[in-house]
Amino acid sequence: MSRKYLAAPYLLWALAFVLIPLGMIVYYGLTDSNGAVTLSNILAISSPEHRKALYLAIGLSLISTVLCLLMGYPLAMILASTGMGKGAFVVLVFILPMWMNFLLRTMAWQTLLEKNGVINNLLGVLGLPPISIINTGGAIILGMIYNFLPFMVLPIHTSLSKIDVNVVNAARDLGANGFQVFFRVILPLSIPGVISGITMVFIPALTTFVISNLLGGSKILLIGNVIEQEFTQTGNWNLGSGLSMVLMIFILVSMITTFITDKEEA
Repeated sequence: MSRKYLAAPYLLWALAFVLIPLGMIVYYGLTDSNGAVTLSNILAISSPEHRKALYLAIGLSLISTVLCLLMGYPLAMILASTGMGKGAFVVLVFILPMWMNFLLRTMAWQTLLEKNGVINNLLGVLGLPPISIINTGGAIILGMIYNFLPFMVLPIHTSLSKIDVNVVNAARDLGANGFQVFFRVILPLSIPGVISGITMVFIPALTTFVISNLLGGSKILLIGNVIEQEFTQTGNWNLGSGLSMVLMIFILVSMITTFITDKEEA
């Protein structure tokens, strides 16, 4: 029993910064400005502007997640195939930008992609036409990939590192070619890492508003931007909380799917 008391600081932290804020979101989301119970804040997601923002956020998040998987899996395989010392060093170099503030990293891409930014100036020096990617969906996807790619690579790298090399060698000794070894041995054994990576990328990409604010400007509004504006600009905490509860449903479904899939793999 005495050891259980060691968890008291964490329980107090979770109560103060997780459970109480979630309770406030649920309260405001299910009530109106007069305190009366209502579902109008949640059903507001069906309005054309909110539905458009939600669909756009889901679409961009899915694209970013797929691209992170396509880029992150080969990178994780390369890191896992290197030696212990070199692999650890490369992983450290890879996650080093994550130590920088999230906002600063995104603002750096804003400087790079703007019309008179570094990339267009470099293209001008090379005699190439400038690109106009800032304030577009492509810029938002680029920002999502840059910020969330490590969350895809690290869990996949962990799963690949746990695969016994003797299992791979046995498959090759039994006549399996590289294609068969990957799809019948390596990929199935790394599925838990893939699922964790997809979850860790999709959820923050779906709920982000900083990336779309900086790289999408005011031209592209995701559901995260709508919620942020309801809290900070219009002061409608009830509507903002109701829309937040809709996103919480997506997060819960994703977490349940991950739990069920991991349990089946185990």
